[in-house]
Amino acid sequence: MAETRYVDPIHHPSYASQPTRDVRAWILLLVTVLIPGGVQLLFRARRWAKISLSITALSWILAIIALIVVLIDKKFLFTIGTNTFLLTFLTIWLPVIAINWIVCLFDALRRIKLVTLSARARKRFLAAFCALVLVVVGPLAWGTTLLDSQRGLMADLFASGKAAKPVDGRYNILLLGSDAGKGRTGIRPDSLSLVSIDAKTGKTVIVGLPRNMENVPFPKDSPLHKQYPQGFNCGDECLLNAVFQQGERHKDEFENPKRAGEQATMDAASAVTGLEVQYFAMVNLKGFENLIDSLGGITLVSGKRVPISSKVDPTTGEHGPVKGWIEPGKQKLDGFHALWFARSREFSSDYERMIRQRCVQTAMVKQLDPATVLTRYQEIAKATPGALSTDIPSSEVDEFVDLALKVKSQKIESLDLTPPNVTPSHPDFDAARTLVADAIAESSKDAEKDKDAQAAPGDTSGALAGVNASRGLATGVSTQISAQRGTGSGSDEGKESAERAICYVP
Repeated sequence: MAETRYVDPIHHPSYASQPTRDVRAWILLLVTVLIPGGVQLLFRARRWAKISLSITALSWILAIIALIVVLIDKKFLFTIGTNTFLLTFLTIWLPVIAINWIVCLFDALRRIKLVTLSARARKRFLAAFCALVLVVVGPLAWGTTLLDSQRGLMADLFASGKAAKPVDGRYNILLLGSDAGKGRTGIRPDSLSLVSIDAKTGKTVIVGLPRNMENVPFPKDSPLHKQYPQGFNCGDECLLNAVFQQGERHKDEFENPKRAGEQATMDAASAVTGLEVQYFAMVNLKGFENLIDSLGGITLVSGKRVPISSKVDPTTGEHGPVKGWIEPGKQKLDGFHALWFARSREFSSDYERMIRQRCVQTAMVKQLDPATVLTRYQEIAKATPGALSTDIPSSEVDEFVDLALKVKSQKIESLDLTPPNVTPSHPDFDAARTLVADAIAESSKDAEKDKDAQAAPGDTSGALAGVNASRGLATGVSTQISAQRGTGSGSDEGKESAERAICYVP
């Protein structure tokens, strides 16, 4: 009578049939892909299996917990991407996962014994194995590099101070364009805007502050109030953009001497607008050029020719011959031309230039989408620290990322404290503060209307986002911008508005 033997195809494939050996190879490969260390446990390599499975189990547990938390609160996803401790941990942990996975894959290949496979199955198996190695190594290596860049960006760019709470439900952030660079002495903000954001809805009002505003006041608790109790009124040179240097001259009187210039300008902006300014963000214009290049350029529509000027002749105070032009129409601008589009003031007014600066800001916000960030992240991360400085603490970045998404879905109101509303040489600050308060009150009402409209079935008016700049255009601009309320006629009026005649973002 013949003896019946039980054949173990896992440990003794040579006794199994050819189809069984081929299936065995694919099963062991699949187990290694899903559970690195599982094959080593099957072959009783217990010490190795214990380490590999521990790494695998911890990775899966962390991933599942993170997924559950993100489903409950999406803001946690932003926390993962902005918290330096978590970024450091992930930068270390991803290579551990990759090494464990690759080592287990090659060990599984050794135990599979390619010579036991059929010729046809062997070719397919080797192709699949090589593809898996690339799939594992490529994304994990790329992810590690990305996380390390993000960790460096967060450490270099953001501060480590205390978080400020919203004031009257709003964050007020002063945006400064710095003209510091070769041939310049000190920092003089070339552009100043105060961005006031509703902390709950993201409804935003941008207040444009002319750099040539005179006699700006300071709050009583500002160190510069002692120097200028009646305002910054020392003559034609005492303009808003000169406050920065005054702060640096009296830096020992400020809580943070290294940020005295920024704090002094924040104090002045607060006194002018009546809003408490919690944070600042300053763009270095040369770094700004690199940042635009890292984005791959920006696209906007210019309504008129903008000159690329020569240097000013110190003896006459006039520009030399124009070196070039940014022509009207739709333009894809690199960093050099985007910077000139934002800064050029020859043959135009400061107020027109403020509108062009807002077009550049809007173009950047629109283009800074996830696809652009992911494909150009290394370039953006390298350019950003040299282009931007801020006192927003790193612990608050996830809050502001979440808030930024709300801002992008809302209409953005704008108010320029320029003629005919305010005369920079003889400003009425009570009137300016009233204008700001009214703009914010109107913005809040619009947010409530949009909320109600979105809640109403079939009403899509709240989903339309645009820029309402119904106030504060320069003298000589004939048409006032009206609020775009999501109707067809409102959109047509917007296209014919004075700001769109200067520039707009398609």
